[in-house]
Amino acid sequence: MPTSQSSPQPKPVTETWRPELVGLPRLTLGRRLFRSVTRALVRAFVLFWTTPKVSGMENFPKKGPAIVVVNHLGDADAVVIYSILPTFIEALGKIELYDLRFYGWFLHTYGVIWLHRGRPDRRALRAALDGLAEGRIIGIAPEGRESLTGSLEEGTQGAAWLALKADVPVIPIAVTGTENERIYDGLRRWRRTPVTVTVGKPFRLELLPNSRQAVERGTRRIMLALAELLPPEYRGVYADFPASSEL
Repeated sequence: MPTSQSSPQPKPVTETWRPELVGLPRLTLGRRLFRSVTRALVRAFVLFWTTPKVSGMENFPKKGPAIVVVNHLGDADAVVIYSILPTFIEALGKIELYDLRFYGWFLHTYGVIWLHRGRPDRRALRAALDGLAEGRIIGIAPEGRESLTGSLEEGTQGAAWLALKADVPVIPIAVTGTENERIYDGLRRWRRTPVTVTVGKPFRLELLPNSRQAVERGTRRIMLALAELLPPEYRGVYADFPASSEL
């Protein structure tokens, strides 16, 4: 369960710099086949180990371009979302995962846009914009890391910048029950863990003459949209702001 509304540590900054790995994945026949096969396997795994409750799927577009924003509670977030979405998305993933045994291989084979966190990663932003220009759906966790508090942390500005730059809709998706301690405890006990996935209505960010102000306001708009989809105990630093009054 959520523990606190404040983030005790600054956002992470990637220590290594590996721009040669960053780019928009090519949608080859092999990659499309890999995605289809592995999604079926992952879906079976998710249904075996969790009891997912999904709502709002009618809000998810049949095609892009669009940006999906998701709150980040634990390792299972991406797995659960991957298993239930009807369309494949191009996710931005921290480049530190590339070196993890099997998981890094899986993500690289699936095709993610590797991202250096906490620094201007123009190659990653360019890749995301290219994907949007091709009509793809880009997935981002705007908190910039797995929450340290179990609830929403301050949002970073990348998602809003991309949405404004490409002028595409934003689709908020909120997950609960995917905290590591809950998921791994359930695995150890051979017990299915209840999780929820809520897809919110798409919206567009307001373009303003002052681009910095537009990004700041857009970031707040995105985080409040996520907060509105979450139970009060998961809203974290956005708990004191009634989301509906500012959407």
